[in-house]
Amino acid sequence: MTPQAASKAIAEICALAPVVPVLVIRDPAHARPLAEALIAGGVPVLEVTLRTPAALAAIAEMARVPGGRVGAGTVLTPDDARAARAAGAAFAVSPGATDGLLEACEAEGLPLLPGAATASEAMRLLARGYSVQKFFPAEAAGGVPALKALSGPIPQVRFCPTGGVTPANAPAYLGLGNTICVGGSWIATAEMMTAEDWSGIEARARDAAALGGAPPKTSA
Repeated sequence: MTPQAASKAIAEICALAPVVPVLVIRDPAHARPLAEALIAGGVPVLEVTLRTPAALAAIAEMARVPGGRVGAGTVLTPDDARAARAAGAAFAVSPGATDGLLEACEAEGLPLLPGAATASEAMRLLARGYSVQKFFPAEAAGGVPALKALSGPIPQVRFCPTGGVTPANAPAYLGLGNTICVGGSWIATAEMMTAEDWSGIEARARDAAALGGAPPKTSA
């Protein structure tokens, strides 16, 4: 898969909902009901971070739930990319990018949303062909003003800001012309998963999906 094809695939996935829930799953038994709740709430793109021993099993189970697009987050190494693909991940997300990771995802045919926090990082990825990138850590890297500033010299890149994004500030991010969607962990918290509060998660997903009705995007 070429970087251009990867970015096209990622753009199509990101267009499915304004918010991509960032999920830390510790119990594989939660995978199916969690996916069903999120998809029912109108949030079909699911990022399962590779931060727990249950992550790959959760991806495999969630990939079987109709209507969803399940990807792996916190993909750091070529081995992570290969394991995510084998588990059934439809895409991968990384907080940054290395040549080894980019090459592995391209070889595996795994669409990658690579992370960038600076103009130099964004330019380097763009030069390789990645025009859709993750802006991370969004709030710590300057938030909405920083992302808005990047659009002037680098208008070719669209971003998925993640890291410190909340229901309160998500509309400001989504209102930028260079934001394609946002990533957030508030929709399905660890406490809600432990309590198996699937109805509460579905309600939060509905609220997140409604953020797509934010005011028209402005020129950043």
